[in-house]
Amino acid sequence: MTPNYLHRWIDGSTMDMPVGKVVCVGRNYAEHARELGNEVPEQPLLFMKPASALVSLHEPVVLPKGQGEVHHEVEMVVMVGKTLSGETDPDRVRYAIAAYGVGLDLTLRDLQSTLKAKGHPWERAKAFDGAAPVSGFVDARGISVRQNLEVSLEINGETRQHGHTGQMLFPTFELIAHISQTFRLDPGDLIFTGTPSGVAALNTGDQLTARLGNIVQVFSEIA
Repeated sequence: MTPNYLHRWIDGSTMDMPVGKVVCVGRNYAEHARELGNEVPEQPLLFMKPASALVSLHEPVVLPKGQGEVHHEVEMVVMVGKTLSGETDPDRVRYAIAAYGVGLDLTLRDLQSTLKAKGHPWERAKAFDGAAPVSGFVDARGISVRQNLEVSLEINGETRQHGHTGQMLFPTFELIAHISQTFRLDPGDLIFTGTPSGVAALNTGDQLTARLGNIVQVFSEIA
């Protein structure tokens, strides 16, 4: 993570929560899987980003240089508030969630395509420094993701991505329970829950507006 990255509430105040790992879910929206020519998965497709990938989405986003196109993938981000390990009850997961936010799973798409073609892991394309810009967070109490929250991204005033959490192949609480079967989730860990269709390249000077329902709205830019 960048030296000054800390989890923060949406008002900018610091959260009393450690910065942990980032667990990401691939192809959790069927249309996104199809737009990249991928099969729709039968179980969650999981990968990881280190804490060093985290930066604030409230600051200008710096893209890697000379590594091909960097694509945006806007996602609902869930912060874990209580340890979950081998959990099977989605209702217990609900009460272990501390907060919700919105983030970008930045992807070096050209590099990812090359790695996939060779059967190699994706980390170089997904886990680089700054690959996980994330908003401030909103307290989970009083928020229900079963309300079918909107997840959207505008670039230069044009809607690029738009979906709803109700379109996710694996619903939030069930998804997190599944993740905990493989990875112990600790307070401060983040889960990027998947992106709707419409991913595309970012360019220097782009103006971004990322939204999660009516609870989080973030304005940013590409430096």
